[in-house]
Amino acid sequence: MTIAVGDKLPDATLQRVGADGPEQVALADKLKGRKVVIFGLPGAYTGTCTTAHVPSFMRVRDELAGKGVDEVICVSVNDGFVMKAWGESTGAADAGITMLGDADSSFTKAIGMEFSAPAIGLIDRSKRYSLYAEDGVVKQLNLEESPGTCEISGGETLLKQL
Repeated sequence: MTIAVGDKLPDATLQRVGADGPEQVALADKLKGRKVVIFGLPGAYTGTCTTAHVPSFMRVRDELAGKGVDEVICVSVNDGFVMKAWGESTGAADAGITMLGDADSSFTKAIGMEFSAPAIGLIDRSKRYSLYAEDGVVKQLNLEESPGTCEISGGETLLKQL
Protein backbone atom coordinates (compact mmCIF):
# COMPACT_ATOMS: atom_id res chain seq x y z
CA MET A 1 0.00 0.00 0.00
CA THR A 2 1.34 3.42 -0.96
CA ILE A 3 1.45 6.01 1.79
CA ALA A 4 -1.17 8.75 1.50
CA VAL A 5 -1.93 12.16 2.93
CA GLY A 6 -3.08 11.69 6.53
CA ASP A 7 -0.99 8.56 7.10
CA LYS A 8 1.71 8.36 9.77
CA LEU A 9 5.17 7.59 8.40
CA PRO A 10 6.48 4.24 9.62
CA ASP A 11 9.39 3.85 12.00
CA ALA A 12 12.55 3.26 10.01
CA THR A 13 16.27 3.15 10.54
CA LEU A 14 18.25 4.90 7.85
CA GLN A 15 22.00 5.40 7.47
CA ARG A 16 24.51 8.19 7.23
CA VAL A 17 28.22 8.57 7.71
CA GLY A 18 29.20 10.96 10.49
CA ALA A 19 32.53 12.12 11.86
CA ASP A 20 33.10 8.74 13.53
CA GLY A 21 31.90 6.55 10.67
CA PRO A 22 28.58 4.87 9.84
CA GLU A 23 25.59 5.85 11.97
CA GLN A 24 22.06 4.54 12.27
CA VAL A 25 19.39 7.26 12.12
CA ALA A 26 15.98 6.65 13.66
CA LEU A 27 13.54 8.46 11.38
CA ALA A 28 11.04 8.74 14.23
CA ASP A 29 13.51 10.97 16.11
CA LYS A 30 13.78 13.30 13.12
CA LEU A 31 9.99 13.53 12.74
CA LYS A 32 8.72 13.86 16.32
CA GLY A 33 7.28 17.31 16.89
CA ARG A 34 8.87 18.66 13.72
CA LYS A 35 7.96 19.82 10.23
CA VAL A 36 10.01 17.80 7.75
CA VAL A 37 10.28 17.48 3.99
CA ILE A 38 11.41 14.11 2.62
CA PHE A 39 12.15 13.52 -1.01
CA GLY A 40 12.92 10.12 -2.42
CA LEU A 41 14.56 9.24 -5.68
CA PRO A 42 15.83 6.24 -7.65
CA GLY A 43 19.53 6.57 -6.95
CA ALA A 44 22.55 8.64 -6.09
CA TYR A 45 24.55 9.84 -9.07
CA THR A 46 21.77 8.97 -11.53
CA GLY A 47 20.84 11.53 -14.18
CA THR A 48 17.58 13.23 -13.21
CA CYS A 49 18.29 12.77 -9.51
CA THR A 50 21.59 14.65 -9.80
CA THR A 51 20.69 17.29 -12.37
CA ALA A 52 17.10 18.11 -11.36
CA HIS A 53 15.70 16.65 -8.13
CA VAL A 54 18.49 17.40 -5.63
CA PRO A 55 19.19 20.86 -7.10
CA SER A 56 15.49 21.77 -6.87
CA PHE A 57 15.59 21.33 -3.10
CA MET A 58 18.93 23.12 -2.83
CA ARG A 59 17.34 26.15 -4.54
CA VAL A 60 14.37 26.34 -2.14
CA ARG A 61 15.95 25.11 1.14
CA ASP A 62 16.02 28.57 2.73
CA GLU A 63 12.49 29.40 1.61
CA LEU A 64 11.22 26.10 3.06
CA ALA A 65 12.88 27.02 6.36
CA GLY A 66 11.12 30.38 6.17
CA LYS A 67 7.83 28.46 6.03
CA GLY A 68 8.70 26.55 9.20
CA VAL A 69 10.30 23.42 7.73
CA ASP A 70 12.82 22.13 10.27
CA GLU A 71 14.69 19.73 7.98
CA VAL A 72 14.86 18.60 4.36
CA ILE A 73 15.85 14.95 3.95
CA CYS A 74 16.87 13.16 0.75
CA VAL A 75 16.34 9.38 0.91
CA SER A 76 17.72 6.97 -1.65
CA VAL A 77 18.22 3.20 -1.77
CA ASN A 78 21.97 3.54 -1.35
CA ASP A 79 24.34 3.11 1.57
CA GLY A 80 25.40 5.94 3.86
CA PHE A 81 28.86 6.19 2.28
CA VAL A 82 27.39 6.81 -1.17
CA MET A 83 24.89 9.33 0.19
CA LYS A 84 27.65 11.25 1.99
CA ALA A 85 29.83 11.41 -1.11
CA TRP A 86 26.87 12.40 -3.29
CA GLY A 87 25.82 15.12 -0.85
CA GLU A 88 29.34 16.52 -0.97
CA SER A 89 29.70 16.29 -4.77
CA THR A 90 26.36 17.98 -5.48
CA GLY A 91 26.69 20.62 -2.78
CA ALA A 92 23.50 19.35 -1.14
CA ALA A 93 25.21 18.80 2.22
CA ASP A 94 26.51 22.39 2.24
CA ALA A 95 23.02 23.59 1.25
CA GLY A 96 21.55 21.99 4.38
CA ILE A 97 20.01 18.87 2.84
CA THR A 98 20.26 15.76 5.04
CA MET A 99 21.34 12.82 2.88
CA LEU A 100 20.19 9.44 4.25
CA GLY A 101 20.57 5.97 2.82
CA ASP A 102 17.87 3.31 2.87
CA ALA A 103 20.38 0.58 2.04
CA ASP A 104 17.99 -2.39 2.25
CA SER A 105 15.00 -0.47 0.85
CA SER A 106 12.98 -1.23 4.00
CA PHE A 107 11.64 2.33 4.45
CA THR A 108 10.94 2.68 0.73
CA LYS A 109 9.02 -0.61 0.71
CA ALA A 110 7.14 0.28 3.94
CA ILE A 111 5.71 3.40 2.29
CA GLY A 112 4.94 1.59 -0.98
CA MET A 113 7.39 3.56 -3.10
CA GLU A 114 9.58 0.73 -4.42
CA PHE A 115 10.09 -0.08 -8.09
CA SER A 116 12.54 -2.13 -10.13
CA ALA A 117 13.94 -1.65 -13.61
CA PRO A 118 16.27 -4.65 -14.03
CA ALA A 119 17.21 -3.74 -17.60
CA ILE A 120 19.07 -0.69 -16.31
CA GLY A 121 20.29 -2.24 -13.06
CA LEU A 122 17.80 -0.64 -10.68
CA ILE A 123 16.44 -3.26 -8.26
CA ASP A 124 14.18 -2.38 -5.32
CA ARG A 125 14.78 1.33 -5.79
CA SER A 126 12.58 4.27 -4.89
CA LYS A 127 9.99 5.96 -7.02
CA ARG A 128 10.50 9.72 -7.27
CA TYR A 129 8.41 11.61 -4.73
CA SER A 130 8.36 14.44 -2.23
CA LEU A 131 6.34 14.78 0.92
CA TYR A 132 5.80 17.18 3.76
CA ALA A 133 5.06 15.80 7.22
CA GLU A 134 4.17 17.36 10.55
CA ASP A 135 5.00 15.24 13.59
CA GLY A 136 5.35 12.25 11.25
CA VAL A 137 1.93 12.66 9.60
CA VAL A 138 1.95 13.19 5.84
CA LYS A 139 0.30 16.50 4.96
CA GLN A 140 1.39 16.75 1.32
CA LEU A 141 2.53 14.03 -1.11
CA ASN A 142 3.76 14.40 -4.68
CA LEU A 143 4.48 11.22 -6.64
CA GLU A 144 5.95 11.27 -10.14
CA GLU A 145 4.39 8.99 -12.72
CA SER A 146 7.80 8.21 -14.20
CA PRO A 147 11.06 7.91 -12.24
CA GLY A 148 12.85 9.69 -15.11
CA THR A 149 10.97 12.96 -14.64
CA CYS A 150 11.10 15.58 -11.92
CA GLU A 151 8.13 17.87 -12.23
CA ILE A 152 5.56 17.54 -9.46
CA SER A 153 8.07 16.13 -6.94
CA GLY A 154 10.53 19.02 -7.19
CA GLY A 155 11.32 21.53 -4.51
CA GLU A 156 9.56 24.45 -6.18
CA THR A 157 6.28 22.55 -6.39
CA LEU A 158 6.37 21.54 -2.74
CA LEU A 159 7.29 25.10 -1.70
CA LYS A 160 4.21 26.45 -3.51
CA GLN A 161 2.02 23.91 -1.69
CA LEU A 162 3.05 25.05 1.79
